[in-house]
Amino acid sequence: MRRIVIGGGQGFWGDSNDAAVHMVRHSDINYMACDYLAELTLSIMARQKLRNPNAGYASDFIGMMKSCGKEAYERGIKILTNAGGMNITSMVDALAGIFKEEGLSGMKIGYVTGDEISAEIPRLLSEGISFANIDDVGDFAAIKDSIFNANVYFGHEPTLKCLQSGADMVITGRSTDSALFLAPVMHELGIKPDDWDNLARGIIAGHLLECGGQGAGGNFDYDWRSVPQMDELGFPIAELTEEDFHIKKAPDCGGLISEQSLKEQLLYEIHDPANYFTPDVVADISHATLTQAGEQRVKVGGIKGKKRPDTLKVSMGYHNGYQVAGMLSFAWPDAYEKAQYAAEILTKKMKRKGLNAEEIQIDYIGLNSLHLDVAETTPEQIKNLNEVVLRYAVRTREKGEAMKLVPEIAPLQLNGPPGASFFGGRPKVREVIGLWPTLIPRDAVKLESHILEVK
Repeated sequence: MRRIVIGGGQGFWGDSNDAAVHMVRHSDINYMACDYLAELTLSIMARQKLRNPNAGYASDFIGMMKSCGKEAYERGIKILTNAGGMNITSMVDALAGIFKEEGLSGMKIGYVTGDEISAEIPRLLSEGISFANIDDVGDFAAIKDSIFNANVYFGHEPTLKCLQSGADMVITGRSTDSALFLAPVMHELGIKPDDWDNLARGIIAGHLLECGGQGAGGNFDYDWRSVPQMDELGFPIAELTEEDFHIKKAPDCGGLISEQSLKEQLLYEIHDPANYFTPDVVADISHATLTQAGEQRVKVGGIKGKKRPDTLKVSMGYHNGYQVAGMLSFAWPDAYEKAQYAAEILTKKMKRKGLNAEEIQIDYIGLNSLHLDVAETTPEQIKNLNEVVLRYAVRTREKGEAMKLVPEIAPLQLNGPPGASFFGGRPKVREVIGLWPTLIPRDAVKLESHILEVK
């Protein structure tokens, strides 16, 4: 019976490499997929590439490959990742250099290009594509000249083509997280591109693994105290055949694979369980089952699929002004009252300076910065606060407007209510990256698959 064992080696850009390296060395995986991208990540990478033409990808993946890339190749473990971000070819060149030094002659690196379409926007506009905001907010004409990046969320097709061409590793840009897992599942199990139920199984396998440790007891709201060895957290692994679908983890590491931990991940970011839209299939988990099938092993069933959508999502990042935030901490007694008074002083100063702000946000960290209006703010609660941090932030169209706040934070240590503590240096003005989600016809995107062989 055909079988694939695929691990999730990364949950985001900046995640730990420990679980991935452990998985390569100690599990029975034959594939590992590593997700690095989010909407803002691509815009950050685009800015990096503007400053340095050789940057713009997740260099963390290079570090991971220096640790375990040779072992993975020698053990026959194929690795897929969207760490290529905004500069796929530069990442491929860097990896090829490393693998050449390690003597891995003959290794094939597949890579996918064509998901970044900002240069194509004028042509696509002329062809009648409007780039309307999915949330029906704003006018595209107002932001089209301020775009940093425009990346298409694409599915399995170009990645599968790389695998069919013999790739030992595949590097992509904005492949969807789950498609990185679906492509090898299709390749190994022989799933057809219109077998919607089995495509949905592959997508949900990817969905359960794409967030790394979150599927194995990390960020576990149900019972986080029960997760063993969280300092050595292992990431989830999917084992699929033509009939069965199980989630497990590598041996000799921490973490928890249980019905409860996987239920949290299964529902993560899914608005409608009956209609989870991806470029490959509309997955239906409304009748999904999760059944404990042994220690650290859960069986997944009941996954159904529907025909894929005719459009693909595009995420655009654009310049949307500037922001700056300053913080002051206050200790008991009367911590909240002091912080409120400091905020009042800053507000009066900003008014005298004629601050032209798009938004002013005042938070009291330690009281209501997370729960906002539903936080408990009874007189007793406020009286007993050990400490609170005032965070005063402004967002502006012009950089000079944001600069008006910068010199006003530090002086409140001596010129405001007692006990203010200033930390972190003067606040820095930062560019705001706005996000513009839109849809375009599937056939408007031209993705290309390539193979580079290490010599």
